[in-house]
Amino acid sequence: MTTQEEIRELYAAAAPRLVSQLFAIIGDHAEAQDVVQDAFVRALARPGRFGELEHPEAWLRTVALNIARSRYRRRAVFARLARSGRLDPGAGGSAGLSPDHVALVAALQRLPRPAREAVVLYHIADLPVVDVAVALGCSVEAVKTRLVRARRALAADLDDSGQLTTASPMSVNKGGCRHA
Repeated sequence: MTTQEEIRELYAAAAPRLVSQLFAIIGDHAEAQDVVQDAFVRALARPGRFGELEHPEAWLRTVALNIARSRYRRRAVFARLARSGRLDPGAGGSAGLSPDHVALVAALQRLPRPAREAVVLYHIADLPVVDVAVALGCSVEAVKTRLVRARRALAADLDDSGQLTTASPMSVNKGGCRHA
Protein backbone atom coordinates (compact mmCIF):
# COMPACT_ATOMS: atom_id res chain seq x y z
CA MET A 1 0.00 0.00 0.00
CA THR A 2 1.37 3.44 -0.92
CA THR A 3 1.72 6.25 1.57
CA GLN A 4 -1.01 8.23 -0.22
CA GLU A 5 -3.41 5.32 0.21
CA GLU A 6 -2.45 5.09 3.87
CA ILE A 7 -3.10 8.80 4.29
CA ARG A 8 -6.52 8.40 2.65
CA GLU A 9 -7.38 5.55 5.01
CA LEU A 10 -6.15 7.55 7.98
CA TYR A 11 -8.23 10.51 6.80
CA ALA A 12 -11.37 8.37 6.70
CA ALA A 13 -10.69 7.00 10.17
CA ALA A 14 -9.11 9.93 12.00
CA ALA A 15 -10.43 13.13 10.41
CA PRO A 16 -13.82 13.06 12.16
CA ARG A 17 -12.09 12.42 15.48
CA LEU A 18 -9.55 15.20 14.90
CA VAL A 19 -12.26 17.65 13.80
CA SER A 20 -14.19 16.86 16.96
CA GLN A 21 -11.11 17.46 19.10
CA LEU A 22 -10.17 20.70 17.34
CA PHE A 23 -13.77 21.90 17.48
CA ALA A 24 -13.69 21.48 21.25
CA ILE A 25 -10.50 23.57 21.38
CA ILE A 26 -11.36 26.23 18.80
CA GLY A 27 -15.12 26.48 19.24
CA ASP A 28 -15.73 26.88 15.49
CA HIS A 29 -16.65 23.73 13.59
CA ALA A 30 -15.82 25.10 10.13
CA GLU A 31 -12.43 26.33 11.34
CA ALA A 32 -11.77 22.93 12.93
CA GLN A 33 -12.53 21.22 9.63
CA ASP A 34 -10.23 23.64 7.79
CA VAL A 35 -7.24 23.15 10.07
CA VAL A 36 -7.58 19.36 10.01
CA GLN A 37 -7.78 19.39 6.22
CA ASP A 38 -4.73 21.66 6.09
CA ALA A 39 -2.86 19.19 8.30
CA PHE A 40 -3.70 16.37 5.89
CA VAL A 41 -2.62 18.52 2.95
CA ARG A 42 0.77 18.94 4.62
CA ALA A 43 0.97 15.19 5.10
CA LEU A 44 0.22 14.64 1.41
CA ALA A 45 2.86 17.19 0.46
CA ARG A 46 5.56 15.09 2.17
CA PRO A 47 4.32 11.49 1.97
CA GLY A 48 7.77 9.97 2.48
CA ARG A 49 8.35 11.78 5.76
CA PHE A 50 4.77 11.14 6.86
CA GLY A 51 5.21 7.41 6.19
CA GLU A 52 8.10 7.32 8.68
CA LEU A 53 6.05 8.68 11.59
CA GLU A 54 5.42 6.38 14.53
CA HIS A 55 2.16 8.13 15.52
CA PRO A 56 0.72 9.82 12.41
CA GLU A 57 -2.56 10.85 14.06
CA ALA A 58 -0.69 12.60 16.87
CA TRP A 59 1.46 14.39 14.29
CA LEU A 60 -1.68 15.50 12.42
CA ARG A 61 -3.24 16.75 15.66
CA THR A 62 -0.11 18.76 16.48
CA VAL A 63 0.04 20.24 12.99
CA ALA A 64 -3.68 21.12 13.10
CA LEU A 65 -3.23 22.77 16.49
CA ASN A 66 -0.26 24.77 15.22
CA ILE A 67 -2.26 25.92 12.19
CA ALA A 68 -5.15 26.93 14.46
CA ARG A 69 -2.80 28.86 16.77
CA SER A 70 -1.20 30.63 13.83
CA ARG A 71 -4.59 31.65 12.45
CA TYR A 72 -5.68 32.83 15.89
CA ARG A 73 -2.58 35.01 16.24
CA ARG A 74 -3.13 36.53 12.78
CA ARG A 75 -6.76 37.31 13.60
CA ALA A 76 -5.73 38.83 16.94
CA VAL A 77 -3.15 41.07 15.25
CA PHE A 78 -5.69 42.10 12.62
CA ALA A 79 -8.30 42.89 15.29
CA ARG A 80 -5.77 44.92 17.27
CA LEU A 81 -4.80 46.90 14.15
CA ALA A 82 -8.46 47.47 13.30
CA ARG A 83 -9.21 48.73 16.82
CA SER A 84 -6.20 51.03 16.73
CA GLY A 85 -7.46 52.62 13.52
CA ARG A 86 -4.35 51.66 11.55
CA LEU A 87 -6.48 49.74 9.07
CA ASP A 88 -8.59 52.78 8.27
CA PRO A 89 -8.70 53.13 4.44
CA GLY A 90 -7.99 56.84 4.79
CA ALA A 91 -4.87 56.05 6.80
CA GLY A 92 -3.08 54.39 3.89
CA GLY A 93 -4.55 50.88 4.05
CA SER A 94 -5.90 51.34 0.53
CA ALA A 95 -3.66 54.18 -0.57
CA GLY A 96 -3.90 54.67 -4.28
CA LEU A 97 -7.23 52.89 -4.62
CA SER A 98 -9.88 55.01 -6.21
CA PRO A 99 -13.46 55.03 -4.88
CA ASP A 100 -14.44 53.27 -8.12
CA HIS A 101 -11.98 50.45 -7.43
CA VAL A 102 -13.22 50.03 -3.86
CA ALA A 103 -16.85 50.01 -5.07
CA LEU A 104 -16.03 47.43 -7.77
CA VAL A 105 -14.32 45.09 -5.29
CA ALA A 106 -17.25 45.42 -2.89
CA ALA A 107 -19.69 44.66 -5.72
CA LEU A 108 -17.64 41.64 -6.78
CA GLN A 109 -17.83 40.28 -3.25
CA ARG A 110 -21.62 40.29 -3.47
CA LEU A 111 -21.60 38.02 -6.52
CA PRO A 112 -21.84 34.25 -6.13
CA ARG A 113 -18.37 32.69 -6.05
CA PRO A 114 -18.59 31.02 -9.53
CA ALA A 115 -19.64 34.29 -11.16
CA ARG A 116 -16.99 36.28 -9.29
CA GLU A 117 -14.29 33.82 -10.35
CA ALA A 118 -15.38 34.02 -13.99
CA VAL A 119 -15.41 37.84 -13.95
CA VAL A 120 -12.01 38.11 -12.29
CA LEU A 121 -10.35 35.54 -14.55
CA TYR A 122 -11.84 37.04 -17.71
CA HIS A 123 -11.71 40.78 -17.04
CA ILE A 124 -8.88 41.15 -14.55
CA ALA A 125 -6.57 38.21 -15.34
CA ASP A 126 -7.39 38.80 -19.02
CA LEU A 127 -7.87 35.11 -19.85
CA PRO A 128 -9.83 34.04 -22.93
CA VAL A 129 -13.22 32.42 -22.23
CA VAL A 130 -11.82 29.00 -23.18
CA ASP A 131 -9.04 29.31 -20.60
CA VAL A 132 -11.50 30.50 -17.96
CA ALA A 133 -13.62 27.40 -18.66
CA VAL A 134 -10.59 25.15 -18.23
CA ALA A 135 -9.53 26.91 -15.03
CA LEU A 136 -13.03 26.64 -13.54
CA GLY A 137 -13.69 23.13 -14.82
CA CYS A 138 -16.85 24.04 -16.70
CA SER A 139 -18.01 24.57 -20.27
CA VAL A 140 -17.42 27.68 -22.35
CA GLU A 141 -21.19 28.25 -22.37
CA ALA A 142 -21.28 28.11 -18.57
CA VAL A 143 -18.55 30.77 -18.41
CA LYS A 144 -20.45 32.97 -20.87
CA THR A 145 -23.64 32.58 -18.84
CA ARG A 146 -21.82 33.45 -15.62
CA LEU A 147 -20.27 36.51 -17.24
CA VAL A 148 -23.59 37.79 -18.60
CA ARG A 149 -25.35 37.30 -15.26
CA ALA A 150 -22.45 38.82 -13.34
CA ARG A 151 -22.36 41.87 -15.61
CA ARG A 152 -26.09 42.41 -15.09
CA ALA A 153 -25.74 42.13 -11.32
CA LEU A 154 -22.70 44.39 -11.26
CA ALA A 155 -24.36 46.96 -13.50
CA ALA A 156 -27.41 47.09 -11.27
CA ASP A 157 -25.33 47.16 -8.11
CA LEU A 158 -22.89 49.79 -9.31
CA ASP A 159 -25.54 51.96 -10.95
CA ASP A 160 -27.51 51.98 -7.69
CA SER A 161 -24.45 53.12 -5.73
CA GLY A 162 -23.51 55.67 -8.35
CA GLN A 163 -19.85 54.73 -7.89
CA LEU A 164 -18.92 53.69 -11.43
CA THR A 165 -19.79 55.13 -14.78
CA THR A 166 -20.99 53.12 -17.79
CA ALA A 167 -17.40 53.13 -19.03
CA SER A 168 -16.37 50.68 -16.32
CA PRO A 169 -14.38 47.63 -17.38
CA MET A 170 -17.36 45.41 -16.55
CA SER A 171 -19.61 46.94 -19.22
CA VAL A 172 -17.43 45.97 -22.18
CA ASN A 173 -15.52 42.77 -22.82
CA LYS A 174 -12.17 42.36 -24.59
CA GLY A 175 -13.67 42.47 -28.04
CA GLY A 176 -15.47 45.73 -27.35
CA CYS A 177 -18.84 43.96 -27.37
CA ARG A 178 -21.43 43.95 -24.66
CA HIS A 179 -21.77 40.14 -24.78
CA ALA A 180 -19.34 37.34 -23.95
